[in-house]
Amino acid sequence: MLGAAKVMTFVATAAPDRAKAFYRDVVGLRFVSDEQYALVFMSGDTMLRVQKVRDLRPQPFTALGWEVEDIEGAVDDLVGRGAIALRVEGLGQDARGIWDSGAGKIWWFKDPDGNTLSLTELAGSR
Repeated sequence: MLGAAKVMTFVATAAPDRAKAFYRDVVGLRFVSDEQYALVFMSGDTMLRVQKVRDLRPQPFTALGWEVEDIEGAVDDLVGRGAIALRVEGLGQDARGIWDSGAGKIWWFKDPDGNTLSLTELAGSR
């Protein structure tokens, strides 16, 4: 039933002003609107709704990620805009913080609320 429907993504924020600046200026998403209950962005043709909440307990796993064709270039761009690599003990990440899983390369970073975000370049995508 939903196989052909467009996917809508969600993360949460307890600090909407910081989240708006981060997702717009650091991540580079197109800001659409500031609604009563969410900030709305577009990433390609996928909507991201950053839900406004009073209390947020970020989870220790990836909440949102993007597939990229050139992970090194994307990481350099994000770091240049203020993103900081998330280091995971024992993974053997390179100097940029990129981990090669064998199935692809992955880079993690956090938004201002502590939500874990990621970039993935799938093996063979270049």
